[in-house]
Amino acid sequence: MSPLDTHDAPHASPPPARSDAELLERARVSSDRLRAGIAQTVVGQSEVVEAMLLTLFARGHALLVGVPGLAKTLLVSSLAQALDLSFGRVQFTPDLLPADITGTDVLQEVSGEGDGLHAQAPRRTLKFLPGPIFANLVLADEINRTPPKTQAALLQAMQERRVTVGTTTHPLPDPFQVFATRNPIEQEGTYALPEAQLDRFLLEIHVDYPSEADELEIARRTTSGRVPAIEPVLHLDDVRALGALVPRIPATDEAIALAVRLARETRPGASRVAEVKDYVRFGAGPRGSQALVLAAKARAALHGEAAADVDDVRALIVPALRHRLVLGYRAEADGVRDSDILAAVARVAERG
Repeated sequence: MSPLDTHDAPHASPPPARSDAELLERARVSSDRLRAGIAQTVVGQSEVVEAMLLTLFARGHALLVGVPGLAKTLLVSSLAQALDLSFGRVQFTPDLLPADITGTDVLQEVSGEGDGLHAQAPRRTLKFLPGPIFANLVLADEINRTPPKTQAALLQAMQERRVTVGTTTHPLPDPFQVFATRNPIEQEGTYALPEAQLDRFLLEIHVDYPSEADELEIARRTTSGRVPAIEPVLHLDDVRALGALVPRIPATDEAIALAVRLARETRPGASRVAEVKDYVRFGAGPRGSQALVLAAKARAALHGEAAADVDDVRALIVPALRHRLVLGYRAEADGVRDSDILAAVARVAERG
């Protein structure tokens, strides 16, 4: 039995939408309700929440980067509570094995049939026990703490939405999305994430320190002893419908052209940007422009807009492209950040 079988039972979700216009309105209203639900447990971080929601609607994966104590894990778990989806959490450690994530085959003895002299001998069979990755929404906590072999197992799941155990390939639930967290300052006991895996994340979302007013509210709220409950806002069928809607949202020709120019200008061999030639070893591939267009469509859906335009693309340049750049040693020596390079890229790409 699939871990998602419980979601096939009838529930109190709204009736299916009859048009994309109705779905767009539902996306706008649902995003507002999701923000309000998450705000019950997480103070501030409105830009982070917006990026997480558009990742959800775009059916992509997101990497949340920030120092300890900034509620990265709480953000993901709060989103999971606001969705009537199955949720799996994996705490990544250096001794984590692929089977700890994907699941494993176990030998099971099945008693023989019949009685007395006609009884058949017990037989042994392999039974697959699914791991925590068999969920709609998976929190990969401190993803950079696990070795390359385990990362490879997660890479297949993120790209193909299925896992191979032994000689059998098992499909993952629909939808399947990974929200991973990473600590950028602690390097001991960590492993660099492969570029191929980073490229599978739709967005890299940076979680910054809260404002003074937000930190005051955090101190009050988290020491009161009250644990708020988040009521589900979207059910499985709703998430599937909204996820299917996003690719159907049109994007203007100007928006698509800008997304392609942005990705191409990050490649040292073809770029007109001096900062790219000086500091970037490898730029974004075609997944970069694809991510920009898809994320722009999801952003339009969040705001109830019927089409994605250049403003949607502009808003997502940094989170969609920063993790796809491989910087050289000179960038670190000169204190140049990926956001600085992308700002220069945007200036040139906007000129056409």
